Amino acid sequence: MIQDPKERTLREEELYQALHDVQDAEFDIDVVDMGLIYGVHFDGKKQNVIVDMTFTSMSCPALDFMSDDVIERLMTEKDVKDVSINVVWDPPWNQNMLSEEGVNVLNDWGVIKWE
Repeated sequence: MIQDPKERTLREEELYQALHDVQDAEFDIDVVDMGLIYGVHFDGKKQNVIVDMTFTSMSCPALDFMSDDVIERLMTEKDVKDVSINVVWDPPWNQNMLSEEGVNVLNDWGVIKWE
């Protein structure tokens, strides 16, 4: 399930925003604008972050690479002791999950054409 942004704490929102620094493996677009991040939350210890993340396909060859990049980026944040990725396939990723910026980038690449 995709996390409602209104339910994120301020700190969770900061971590979510930090993920704009992590690029998709194929396109010049970050994982947030690509619509791959479904949620960012803490476990009970408040220092361990869990990222609900999906990919454009189950056979994505960059699954491990991009997961590692998400972990590496969040580990640079203050007070974060551990990061784990929860790969989520439901709901499946689709083009409607792209942000407006994501749509613009993929339009520029000629991958999708939305007006």
